Amino acid sequence: MAKPLTDHDKRKQISVRGLAGVENVADLKTNFNRHLHFTLVKDRNVATKRDYYFALANTVRDHLVGRWIRTQQHYYEKDPKKIVNGWQVEEADDWLRYGNPWEKARPEYMRPVHFYGRVEHTDEGVKWVDTQVVLALPYDTPVPGYRNNIVNTMRLWSAKAPCDFNLKDFNVGGYIQAVLDRNLAENISRVLYPNDNFFEGKELRLKQEYFVVAATLQDIIRRFKASKFGSTEFVRMDLSTLPEKVAIQLNDTHPALAIPEMMRILVDVEKLLWDQAWDIVVHTCAYTNHTVLPEALERWPVDLFHNLLPRHLEIIYEINRRHLERIGKLYPGDMDRLRRMSLIEEGNVKKINMAHLCIVGSHAVNGVARIHSEIIKDTIFKDFYEVDPDKFQNKTNGITPRRWLVMCNPGLAEVIAERIGEDYIVDMDQLKKLLKFVNDDAFIADVAKVKQENKLKFAAHLEEHYKVKINPDSMFDVHVKRIHEYKRQLLNCLHIITFYNRIRKEPQKKWTPRTIMIGGKAAPGYHTAKMIIRLITAIGDIVNNDPIVGDRLKVIFLENYRVTLAEKIIPASDLSEQISTAGTEASGTGNMKFMLNGALTIGTMDGANVEMAEEAGEENLFIFGMRVPDVEAMDKKGYDAMSYYNRIPELKQAMDQISGGFFSPNQADLFKDLVSMLMHHDRFKVFADYEDYIKCQDKVSALYKNPKEWTKKVIHNIAGSGKFSSDRTISQYAREIWDMEPSLEKIAAPDDPR
Repeated sequence: MAKPLTDHDKRKQISVRGLAGVENVADLKTNFNRHLHFTLVKDRNVATKRDYYFALANTVRDHLVGRWIRTQQHYYEKDPKKIVNGWQVEEADDWLRYGNPWEKARPEYMRPVHFYGRVEHTDEGVKWVDTQVVLALPYDTPVPGYRNNIVNTMRLWSAKAPCDFNLKDFNVGGYIQAVLDRNLAENISRVLYPNDNFFEGKELRLKQEYFVVAATLQDIIRRFKASKFGSTEFVRMDLSTLPEKVAIQLNDTHPALAIPEMMRILVDVEKLLWDQAWDIVVHTCAYTNHTVLPEALERWPVDLFHNLLPRHLEIIYEINRRHLERIGKLYPGDMDRLRRMSLIEEGNVKKINMAHLCIVGSHAVNGVARIHSEIIKDTIFKDFYEVDPDKFQNKTNGITPRRWLVMCNPGLAEVIAERIGEDYIVDMDQLKKLLKFVNDDAFIADVAKVKQENKLKFAAHLEEHYKVKINPDSMFDVHVKRIHEYKRQLLNCLHIITFYNRIRKEPQKKWTPRTIMIGGKAAPGYHTAKMIIRLITAIGDIVNNDPIVGDRLKVIFLENYRVTLAEKIIPASDLSEQISTAGTEASGTGNMKFMLNGALTIGTMDGANVEMAEEAGEENLFIFGMRVPDVEAMDKKGYDAMSYYNRIPELKQAMDQISGGFFSPNQADLFKDLVSMLMHHDRFKVFADYEDYIKCQDKVSALYKNPKEWTKKVIHNIAGSGKFSSDRTISQYAREIWDMEPSLEKIAAPDDPR
């Protein structure tokens, strides 16, 4: 009789065999040993953990390579479309120091990218001359599909100096300048998100955006012209059919330069007429907006463009001239509308509005949650919506259940599979079947058990890596996302202080214990965000060392928050904080990950929270605060933070503690800038939602004392999370923007007969 599988074995089964689709474990072991010995030249006596990682990575890569090549061949055959002392300190993450076993350099497809120079208008056409050239070296990473033998390609680019880097100067003694020139060229891909508060940072950021756009577009057109996978023979020379084979999705404004760069290639290089080239560009490009905050929409100084990309500035001016000519005919005499809709913003510093460029140069524009897509039509893009309403769509974001459930939370994935089977992994709508188990005591117990196991594991992780011991029976209250004023980590801080004060006031009361964890990164040049991190760590220093409070409240700032850490903390979370001011969060995806992994949400009616409440039932989330109409009404009336401060004693006490140095005894005025902002110029109205937030947190604490009812709401949330699969999102992009039908086809494996 077969021995029954243990829980551990079951989870290994679904997370390894099921996810990877491994056919033969013995072959994997053989290949692993082969790579350890012959690729890395090591044996088990001297091999390090890194050696084992590389041996395993190479083994898995072998498993992918045949499928990777077959996938590319298939596409051509089928011809488809397509922290120190409480402060954040940035440190270099040299992630390529030991190489990357997953990538493959493709020097044969290296492309030149040009900067600076000048423009000549000649009888033969426009020429961009006297440029500085940087070479773009492609690196391919395989991206495997789920159980379908398909392996797509993610192509990244590395900046390389041309080989002839002033070798003459080098040979006659100009060593330093020659090396400096080479370093300047390669700096383009050396630093992610440079601080753009200064001119040099702005220029580098614009260089980075153009570099990846220019290299990618050259590569797209090369592949379009090619006859088959890997061929250098060009057979498709009629570029008018490009939109039938290629779709370019502009993910926010960062790749907006694709529009003028594609026009430059088509007009200056391929010698197409302007109108024909423009038609190709518009039908190929589509734009996804990710923010309603005006300051987050890129605006580049014209002078910077003139120096760095002079030909592109000319093209943008011509796009704008034709665009305003059209608007002028539609709205004769409406000069204010022309000013609002122009791609060029006048002022002390003339700037190019990249969002306007994206809208004008695309055939579709979408937001990333229903409420967000409606807001952009009513606010920042209202004029454009009135002119071209059919352009505007919604595509609510999604997450992949393979990574964000099966891989990171195999225990929960298995508990679900035991009730409804494994097909939900590729069809998340099937999670609705869990509703019939809402009152099933065994299922409730299994879900709660998995959550507690995940909490114990994460508590051990915290103790090992953060040297913090926490109570695993406490509520894990988690707020992890980019640090920004609109995401309102400060509102969370005010709740922490209020809860802390309440415990100190009534230490004998039976409080619901909480471990509050806040994580995220601040942009290098964002002073306020860095001060928010400093406040969180300062609060933690006081709270965590107060013997009156003990383990009833702990505050932890999770430094270096990233995907690897998210995969550990999200399955362990009880409460998910999604508390942005209504109308400011485009969508969010962290909210969906928490929902799928069995955390309850405390949040505003903002972004995808609105649709999450619809899917799971608003009664199964903790919704608080102003709605979008309330915020709009307050904007018209005026927000008076001092009135809340004077009216609400607990709020006043918390703010006085921050401003009076209670949390910064060695520097009483450390947080004066934050206090001033909250009191006098808080665009995101933290105090206006404080009272309702505290009341809602009280409801959270009360329900957590009833584990069975809490878990029932958890099950409602998991069952309602099917809509938020990236499979649904991408299918909608494919059908409604890229004009192609998604396929569930499984292609033959390399060793299968064709």
